[in-house]
Amino acid sequence: MSEPAVAIRGVTKFFGDFPAIRGVNLDIPSGSTLALLGRNGAGKTTLLHMLAGLSEPTDGTIRIGVAGDADIRRRVGLVGHGQWLYDDLTAAENLSFFGDLYGVQDVDARITKWLERTGLARFRDARVSGFSRGMRQRLAIARAFLHEPDLLLLDEPWTALDDRAIDFLSGLIRDARNEGKTVVVCSHQLREALEIADEIALLNRGRIAWQGPNDDELRRRPETLYDRIS
Repeated sequence: MSEPAVAIRGVTKFFGDFPAIRGVNLDIPSGSTLALLGRNGAGKTTLLHMLAGLSEPTDGTIRIGVAGDADIRRRVGLVGHGQWLYDDLTAAENLSFFGDLYGVQDVDARITKWLERTGLARFRDARVSGFSRGMRQRLAIARAFLHEPDLLLLDEPWTALDDRAIDFLSGLIRDARNEGKTVVVCSHQLREALEIADEIALLNRGRIAWQGPNDDELRRRPETLYDRIS
């Protein structure tokens, strides 16, 4: 049996006296797409931030084994609530900045590719300060995919996207999985998440309430997911 892409063991996270995450154990198989689901305040974003290295567990361990790279952050792509874009830079300049941070080879070609794929090619030289929320989200997606990471962490990635852009992003996630990448998606949008996920972990008050493979019944009736909380 192959090693998981991510192994979470006994992870707890306190903010002051509040336990946002409580004793989470979870393996994320390599090459899978995991939907990390739960109601507001369940702890999804907190757990994702720890996976991204933006926050440390109070207790427990997280092991990320992607590509055997010593610098794990270079092999992780993140789309979060904070889009980490610079308003005074153009779309291309933003991607160039992050491309340099990640050590991307042929960065100009990659920038052109991802601006085209996210429908932003004609805004290449426009300052981000003038972008709509949806355009910012598209650029954040381009930034996350720019360095072709092995692990993609996506927090509410469909936010502010229209139906066409939602379908496009779902296609990108499927393509990433088909290329052997591991994807973790946090979302309140159950239908979209269940359409692309093959594994599910349901968080409730900081604990894993249910986990297992996705199935046709859930895809047909996403609202029944919460019935599975034991």
